[in-house]
Amino acid sequence: MTSPDAHFRTIAELAGDIAFSIDLPSCTLRYLSPAFTALLGHEAGALQQALAGQHAALAPLAAHLGASIHGRTQGERVVQDIDVRNADGHPVGLQVISTQLANADGSAALVGLLRDLSPQRAHLVEQRRFTSMLNHEFRTPLATIDGAIQRLEATAHGADEPTRQRYRKIAVAADRLIAMLDEYLSPDRMAAIGKLRQANTIAPRDLLAAGVKQVREAGREAAVDAEELSVGLRGEPEGLRLALKVLVDNALLFSPAGTRVALGARRSGSGVEFTVRDEGSGVPEEDAACIFDKGYRGRNADGLPGSGLGLYLARSIVDVHGGMLRLGENPGGAEFRLWLPGLDMGGQQQLASSGSSSDNRNDH
Repeated sequence: MTSPDAHFRTIAELAGDIAFSIDLPSCTLRYLSPAFTALLGHEAGALQQALAGQHAALAPLAAHLGASIHGRTQGERVVQDIDVRNADGHPVGLQVISTQLANADGSAALVGLLRDLSPQRAHLVEQRRFTSMLNHEFRTPLATIDGAIQRLEATAHGADEPTRQRYRKIAVAADRLIAMLDEYLSPDRMAAIGKLRQANTIAPRDLLAAGVKQVREAGREAAVDAEELSVGLRGEPEGLRLALKVLVDNALLFSPAGTRVALGARRSGSGVEFTVRDEGSGVPEEDAACIFDKGYRGRNADGLPGSGLGLYLARSIVDVHGGMLRLGENPGGAEFRLWLPGLDMGGQQQLASSGSSSDNRNDH
């Protein structure tokens, strides 16, 4: 029969993490998952050498573990992203999660997990490449349209009123698209989302507060329904705020002036689920399957500003963070459900079944 410790190590390794245990104060490596060698090409003994200051490629890992040993209290959770070099000399990003525990005999141990950041970084690079290309492809024709309409307006002194109104409508639409590019797809914005982040947590209440502020600044009433949530969210705060902003923008755009926008947050499975609900016409059923597709604009978007990129971008950001974004069922309007993993739990993405969300609606 295997021990409980072995069970926990197996659970961690099934999720793809590398488990380790180091006896203190001797800094003796007691356990290291075989996946360590598979990922980095270094044998387990190399980490022991690094802890003794004798392995340069793993020195950043040893330095972080040493800092986690000294000056930390038992039970304190330490999370940091670092770069080490594999056996071929190539850099590999790791997230190190560790804490000190007391053994049954009174001795101490440093235990934790190593997570490969390569897939996440590759996803971020691809996302930034795509958004950079998209930004360029949109700005080039928009600059032409903007310049042309300015010339038309400047020379329209003899034009009739309907013609001048059409020119103004085109100019306003071009300005809105340019503003959207500046907001969602600017190089600075994408660099902020894609960078290796130092502060990689945000409190659910802070994320929700940003959405509430956005609704109220638009002159609308925000109805808030939120549990008291102590768990943090794992992710880049600026990116998560942008994802929620897209949902709130949609709610404001697709619901009548004077109606409320409802925002909620509650514990769901191993994370937190946010909801954004409006009192508009909702999303036509035939648009539901395509609403998150790049460039898709639904049937109820006619005459409204937008390019079909907002929800696509929001879902891309949420996917990068290991979350889930979907439509719900809301007979009185549209609803988005945004699930994000909790900081102290990396389990399954779960969405509570109560009140499925309806929101087949057009994105920006």
